[in-house]
Amino acid sequence: MTVDLSAFPRVALGHWPTPLDECPRLGAELGIQLLLKRDDVGGVGAGGNKLRKLEFLLGAALDRGADTVITFGAVQTNHGRQTAAACARLGLRCELVLTRSVARTGQAYEESGNVVLDHLYGANLHLCADAEETAAVYNRLLAEAEEQGRTVATFPVGGSDEVGVLGYVAATVELFQQVDSLGLDVGALVVPVGSAGTAAGVALGSELLCRTTRVEAACVSHTAEESRADITRLAGAAAGLLGAAEPALAELVVDDRAVGPAYGVPTEEMWRALELFARTEGVTLDPVYTGKAAACLVDRVRTGEIAQGETVVFFHTGGLPGLFAYAPDLMARAGS
Repeated sequence: MTVDLSAFPRVALGHWPTPLDECPRLGAELGIQLLLKRDDVGGVGAGGNKLRKLEFLLGAALDRGADTVITFGAVQTNHGRQTAAACARLGLRCELVLTRSVARTGQAYEESGNVVLDHLYGANLHLCADAEETAAVYNRLLAEAEEQGRTVATFPVGGSDEVGVLGYVAATVELFQQVDSLGLDVGALVVPVGSAGTAAGVALGSELLCRTTRVEAACVSHTAEESRADITRLAGAAAGLLGAAEPALAELVVDDRAVGPAYGVPTEEMWRALELFARTEGVTLDPVYTGKAAACLVDRVRTGEIAQGETVVFFHTGGLPGLFAYAPDLMARAGS
């Protein structure tokens, strides 16, 4: 069975299919057969998972005649950086409304990483203290666009709505084509879940393909209950677009053990997982998403929730530029 997405407008932004890399040294360390779905590589804006969502979001926006995109996120949002780059490629105006929602300050966090690239790609940045200011800035930008005769497309945090979810339905079809060509019996797909669009697409895509592989959603910001509700809502809305039945999501597992104190706040377990991936495979994770998802993966192996010898695919959703926003933490560890 396959999934037909040809009816939806789409722009080309990524290099597909992304590699599915074996990780023999890391797998041996953990006692599993581990593969990485390398959505961190290829395409505009230093790569990353948001490009898959943006292909459909921007396709729909251009179809409506939009010339301006407004979207949201934290100061070091990966989604904002990739949206800025994609807009630059397509000749669209990009307004990034960024909220200081992570309890971090300092030059590295506020002036490096994704922020540097946002400016480089020509986006207009609007830094807001809280949700109230964010709403006020958004309303001002809408009013200015209307006065100037511009047509606005608004994308949610992380590009996570039913249209964005289609990007990871497509990714899941791509992944299983790769898995099948290798003759692998995959027990689990591990995917970070923040705004939930990526995990919703993987869970929905797996179900539409009639696969029984577990989809293990590793929370990086919200509780398991909140994240499951977000995934269920988004997967259901995307299924509606596709004319499919409400998904049961029977193989979905949602785990919030690695969130730590808050979104964007590092944990010791995250740093250890990030170092493990780097020193066994030369693979760079980020502290906000993939680092915490990797910490969840490592602990689920340790507890036996992922069985020894099982074949597991880890979705590497990117975020490398954001690592530099946490450089002081990393350098402190290197010197300790």
